[in-house]
Amino acid sequence: MNISRVLTTAIASLLLASPVAGMTKCKMTYDLKGWSFFYKTYEGRAFVKCRNGQRAKVRIVARGGGLTLGKSEIDNGKGIFTEVKDISEIFGTYVAVDGHAGATKAVEAWAMSKGEVSLALSGKGRGFDLGVALGTFTIER
Repeated sequence: MNISRVLTTAIASLLLASPVAGMTKCKMTYDLKGWSFFYKTYEGRAFVKCRNGQRAKVRIVARGGGLTLGKSEIDNGKGIFTEVKDISEIFGTYVAVDGHAGATKAVEAWAMSKGEVSLALSGKGRGFDLGVALGTFTIER
């Protein structure tokens, strides 16, 4: 069973909800790298673009733990937020679950939520890793 497919499908229903007046959809592209050995620590940069024209360059930090081991780098990953009123709602710390696997080629999928805002991430890259982790994912200006 493909870990990224399972996590992406799990959050897809949240992201496909019908639009609400005054709301906007935001997407994110990101680069992320780090390591894990039961404890997981990853950092990177991202760019968020919303349909209403708002944009932001952000720093992303993931911390957590679980049955996880490896070192990887994700380039040009993709993220989709649930609809928000304003880009400012995406900033902060999310509770995150992620699955990752790879040997020379890495694949990661994340599902996370912060109050009414949810985010699904998926990406491919380089490295060697395997595991499932629970932790936090922070988006900073």
